[in-house]
Amino acid sequence: MRLPKRLMLAAGLSALAARRVLKAPYDLGGKSVLISGGSRGLGLALAREFTARGARVMLLARDEGELARAAADLRAEGATVHTVTGDVTVKADLLRAVEETARVYGGLDVLVHSAGLIQVGPLENMTEEDFREIMEVNAFAVLGLTRAALPLLRAARGRVLIVASIGGKVAVPHLAPYSFSKFAVTGLGQALRAEFAREGVGVTTVCPSLMRTGSARHAEVKGQQKKEYALFATLDNFPFVSLDADKAARRIVNALRRGDAEAMIGGPALMLRYAEALAPQLTADVMALTNRLLPGPSTNNQGVLGASVETAITRDNPIKREAEKEWNER
Repeated sequence: MRLPKRLMLAAGLSALAARRVLKAPYDLGGKSVLISGGSRGLGLALAREFTARGARVMLLARDEGELARAAADLRAEGATVHTVTGDVTVKADLLRAVEETARVYGGLDVLVHSAGLIQVGPLENMTEEDFREIMEVNAFAVLGLTRAALPLLRAARGRVLIVASIGGKVAVPHLAPYSFSKFAVTGLGQALRAEFAREGVGVTTVCPSLMRTGSARHAEVKGQQKKEYALFATLDNFPFVSLDADKAARRIVNALRRGDAEAMIGGPALMLRYAEALAPQLTADVMALTNRLLPGPSTNNQGVLGASVETAITRDNPIKREAEKEWNER
């Protein structure tokens, strides 16, 4: 008796679903974790979450002072933490970070890609160089560091965590280069997961909505700079729009432990993802309308850091100040 193909397919899918439900979460106890961009913001929040679950972390970032402060804060909580200074766009630095992790901890179990840039402003004020620069950090660095770490990850049957963004699922006005890079890294995550699965290496890509990490002050702002930054920093720290960094980190690490392929982090991210999937034309129309409400372009393409165009509205925001202090965004 031959079973219908649809029945066989349903049985196969049910078996896969059951295997996923019954599979034990990935145990982080004693695992070694390398985190790019780990000195501040979400990277630091993730480091805190990993160490709270018994992992040992290596933080990779460019600024020695930021690394020292982050490490001191984590050690005060009883964490095992080491640091390595390096630029994720420099191949030699990536290799050194992987080698240092293996030297200190005897191997590498989990690789976390949290380093990133963000540029805010009208597309008209964004240059081709802006797009190339952000792709180097947000996409090519992920590829480069993963390749450098792959032999160790294979040996450990480890995990890769890619921090993308809801901007990698739905393009948001005035974040064109950022969305460009996050769409790329989301696709890379899907490709890595498919190809690494047979080697026992799991890949999880997370797409958070806005988070209260205090990182807005490090964004490059173009166009009408003060207006752009005031809007971005306010939304980035608005409780009903953005997510607490520690809650986001907890959900992200849970997604990694479950072995999720992708995870939307935060209610706004989930809603926007479903809106795009179910009503793409309506979502596109809403984004076009949103763009009409945002500040127009300026006459030059000069960019500045958000911290240099603070106003009383942003500077005196208590939620923003607290997030900057908590997550080493100084």
